[in-house]
Amino acid sequence: MSTSDSNPESTSASELAAASPSITTGLSPAVEGDSAILTIGWREWVGLPDLGLPAVKAKIDTGARTSAIHSCNVERFKNENGDDWVSFTVLPIQRNLTIKRRCEAPLVDIRRVTDSGGHAEERFFIITRLVVGSVEREVEVTLAQRPDMLFRMLLGRTALVPDIVVNPFRSYTLGRVKARAVYGKEKAAGSS
Repeated sequence: MSTSDSNPESTSASELAAASPSITTGLSPAVEGDSAILTIGWREWVGLPDLGLPAVKAKIDTGARTSAIHSCNVERFKNENGDDWVSFTVLPIQRNLTIKRRCEAPLVDIRRVTDSGGHAEERFFIITRLVVGSVEREVEVTLAQRPDMLFRMLLGRTALVPDIVVNPFRSYTLGRVKARAVYGKEKAAGSS
């Protein structure tokens, strides 16, 4: 009997992959051939086009129900029709305080949210369009202050259902983005 047989916690990733092909693909055999399923890694570049955010690095967090984006200077206001809206600033690139986007969206709700550390707070909820590879849909997003977090966005499990699965062994399965270049091009295009 090998050490990994006697202690399951010491099993290596390669031993797990050899034991179960579904671990390497991230899909169970029942859906492996389903072309409607998109497999993503534990971190990916996503877009929020309605907010003017073509590229945001997101951590895929299946433990979180709802998605969250780091935002600051959040202000609630009434639009010209008297509907509740919020305006907020997003710094879409980690460790970059110069690239900022001022966003506006209809306010959907205000709810008490408990973070992974057990801290509860009231947060604004919006609905916006999310683009993950070939999948595009409207998702609910909370506006959160996460200045010390590495990722500007957490993509929660409700944004993944019904056609996105996560392979925790992979990252950037949809490709890498040079976000500074993307936002730089937008700035140059807007200044002409």
